[in-house]
Amino acid sequence: MEAGTLPGITVVGGGLAGSEAAWQAAERGVHVTLYEMRPHRMTPAHVSGELAELVCSNSLGSDLPDRAAGLLKAELRRLGSLVLACADHTRVPAGGALAVDRERFAAEVTRRVVAHPRIRVVREEVMAIPEGPTVIATGPLTSDALAASIVELAGQEHLYFYDALAPIVAADSVDTSVAFRASRYGRGEADYINCPMTEEEYGRFVEALVAAERSPLRDFEREDARFFEGCLPVEVLATRGRNALAFGPLRPVGLTDPRTGERPYAVVQLRQDNLAGTLYNIVGFQTNLRHSEQERVFRLIPGLERAEFVRYGQMHRNTFINAPLVLGPTMGFRSRPGLFFAGQITGVEGYVGSVGSGWVAGVNAARFVLGLGALILPRTTMLGALCHYVSHADPATFQPMKANFGLLVPLSPMVRNKRRRYEAYAERAMVEVEQIANSK
Repeated sequence: MEAGTLPGITVVGGGLAGSEAAWQAAERGVHVTLYEMRPHRMTPAHVSGELAELVCSNSLGSDLPDRAAGLLKAELRRLGSLVLACADHTRVPAGGALAVDRERFAAEVTRRVVAHPRIRVVREEVMAIPEGPTVIATGPLTSDALAASIVELAGQEHLYFYDALAPIVAADSVDTSVAFRASRYGRGEADYINCPMTEEEYGRFVEALVAAERSPLRDFEREDARFFEGCLPVEVLATRGRNALAFGPLRPVGLTDPRTGERPYAVVQLRQDNLAGTLYNIVGFQTNLRHSEQERVFRLIPGLERAEFVRYGQMHRNTFINAPLVLGPTMGFRSRPGLFFAGQITGVEGYVGSVGSGWVAGVNAARFVLGLGALILPRTTMLGALCHYVSHADPATFQPMKANFGLLVPLSPMVRNKRRRYEAYAERAMVEVEQIANSK
């Protein structure tokens, strides 16, 4: 059958998940209409009309094969992920992590998607769920009109949480007589700028952080706002105890202050944010402090006394459906064949989790159009385990989930050594992924 005679699919949302879904369906011979409302209608977090714009960190997490995030990336690379290919093409130094120049990355995804002969990009807002085979990948900032349509279909209210962005500073505004370049335990090529703190400096900083004034939530303010545990604002984490930050994003392990030859009491790390190396984001410092308070408090960090803030941190709403009630592990909507969801709206957390769910939704939307059976990835793979979680978790306590080894089917027999156990998980998963890739 000629590809032109096939019914096409609609993908709503041009973020990471939507771009991946559109690409995978198109690569399987299906024509795709990809709708993205930006730049004609912007969200509170986006600043451009590029597809796959990263609105939080520029890091896609660990790239090490014995880490959960690294395994998920390895699986997606072998499965032909568009987004991972673009990330690899635009990566910047980040030790054992995969970080990208966010502007070049989004431009590269946009270029490849727009150039695909079976993808048509339409720049307008979709107000209701389209008829026919569709992938909804509108992300955590789904427009009110489409959100209402989803709620009507699902017969339930959305769940939601608040997510926050970390500030970015100009690299040449960092005092390098205090801050030093290094990666933990010497991994990578000294990819991070590290701002060391003494116990006294740390205590003064935490005290100011906890007392600082926060921005109101404005139009989406809710008294019962919940924060996702994996992306807590730094000021919220600081309220959990004096040393919560020292054992969290400011932990000093694996680092030595060259001025003293000793491990600092705490360390604030800056990670390269663009290929030119002129911009750095403050790792783990997603925040909702007022802009003036960010300057005042964050300049208490040694080395950042004269920091130039290129982007302030901010908070935005993340919306997601109660996926276990309505989705299957194919990312298909249980009560409407041909409708699929992908990305953070499904409750997968993190950039690469969104990409993975987009891969699954795009492949299965194409298979639906082609009259093929749905693909359910085995739970021995990280991607399959993640899709199983969001479709089988307890709906009463459902929370967004990122890739982790706890989702995988246990090894038999169990491997006691933790590192070897993770390596065994990865080896088993890649055998399964290889079979799937070869059967496409």
